[in-house]
Amino acid sequence: MKIENLQPELVFNYFAEISKVPRGSGNEQGISDYLASEGKRLGLEVVQDENLNVLIKKPATKSYENAPTVIIQGHMDMVCEKNKGKEHDFTKDPIELRVDGDYLYATDTTLGADNGIAVAMGLALLASDDIEHPALEVIFTADEEETMNGAMNIKGELFKGQYIINIDSEEEGTITVSCAGGVTAVVTVDKEYKAVENKKSAYKIDIKGLLGGHSGMEIDKQRANSNVLMGRLLNHISNVCNIEFDLVSVEGGLKNNAIPREAECIILVNSNDESNLEKEINNTLKVFKNEYKTSDPDVTIEFEKCEKAYDKALNDKCKENIIELINLMPRGIQTMSMDIKGLVESSTNLGVIANNEENFVFEFATRSSVKSLKDDLNNRMTLLCNKLGVKLDLMDDYPEWEYAKDSKLEKICVDTYEKLMGKKPEIVAIHAGLECGLLLDAIKGAQAISIGPNLFDVHTPNEHLDIPSTERTWKYLVAILKNIK
Repeated sequence: MKIENLQPELVFNYFAEISKVPRGSGNEQGISDYLASEGKRLGLEVVQDENLNVLIKKPATKSYENAPTVIIQGHMDMVCEKNKGKEHDFTKDPIELRVDGDYLYATDTTLGADNGIAVAMGLALLASDDIEHPALEVIFTADEEETMNGAMNIKGELFKGQYIINIDSEEEGTITVSCAGGVTAVVTVDKEYKAVENKKSAYKIDIKGLLGGHSGMEIDKQRANSNVLMGRLLNHISNVCNIEFDLVSVEGGLKNNAIPREAECIILVNSNDESNLEKEINNTLKVFKNEYKTSDPDVTIEFEKCEKAYDKALNDKCKENIIELINLMPRGIQTMSMDIKGLVESSTNLGVIANNEENFVFEFATRSSVKSLKDDLNNRMTLLCNKLGVKLDLMDDYPEWEYAKDSKLEKICVDTYEKLMGKKPEIVAIHAGLECGLLLDAIKGAQAISIGPNLFDVHTPNEHLDIPSTERTWKYLVAILKNIK
């Protein structure tokens, strides 16, 4: 089936259109301009701010003039991940869409349904002439996936709406009413070198075959983190097996909010240690295979001898700092909620190890639904970095979204879902970060909920969107608007 034949037609046609526009985080000028242009083409009021946020306002339909104004919200940027060997330039190439049964995929790249489906639904509401609704304020925010800079700079005075419907949830049948806050921790380790003997052999080691995923939504699945596994491997070789080696480079992951799927390093060893190194790498792989036999059964470690000769490597102190940093920094799930069963309360994700010309940069996404626990994680990271003598920067801090009891908007959404679907929705809090907390800070007195269709494996090249679920969610959204009077 072609995407042009999918239902709801207007939603998927818009999704196809925005998939042609590059919109990776930090590269949103094109998509921002497209959204502003589309709003003007529809004859609607458009505000495009200096942060590339686009607000489009549509008047209420007949008999809804006195209903509360509704804010529809989603973010325009997407996470750009691709499979190794896939030739795709996210700064200029369109996303190649394909339909497989009931699911919409991209071809060896992320799909961008997170959060392109919200953009498509927002545009479809603006373009439709047969939907009953209150006055709409549709806000498309920029740079959500990396910094939330768009939502952080929302001007509350531009809005009259008091009901916020965010369309960035990933499970149909749930109404999200709370989410974690977060901060990005960036550690910088300056490169310091030493000369090495030419007789040492160079080996390239790759960890791959992992599933990865969203560092908030999938953190509870206990999936392996390639950067963490690489740190464990290097520590095992050095401090458990006492194999002397020099570290030339290490890197892995592309985004701090994605659980990294691949990591690689280059090390130098004496010729008489080569067989022992091979044995210990194989032993470590067996350990990883056992530990992750359920979550990441295809984990593998590839290693090969390099023809290139290296005359320098990182000095011992720099190497030790890197190994200790990866192994000692807080990682993975830190606390579970005692109030909401199954909810991850606090976590960290070492999403990126970047090998730059003068330094290594380690990026951690820290999340918590309790501010004091987020602060505690920041303090623990600071203590360790001070001990190691490396630089730590905390940036892009965004607030948690606290649950609001007795929300009128929540009641409308629950009642609408039950009437439409014949069953009650699930009210949930999530560990991922949503922009609702920032919007509620800016738009005083507003209420918020988040909904969305079924999405799977977001932030990975296996990301896919449930097509029938999208149609049901669209009908649900339209029904909610009809019931707000």
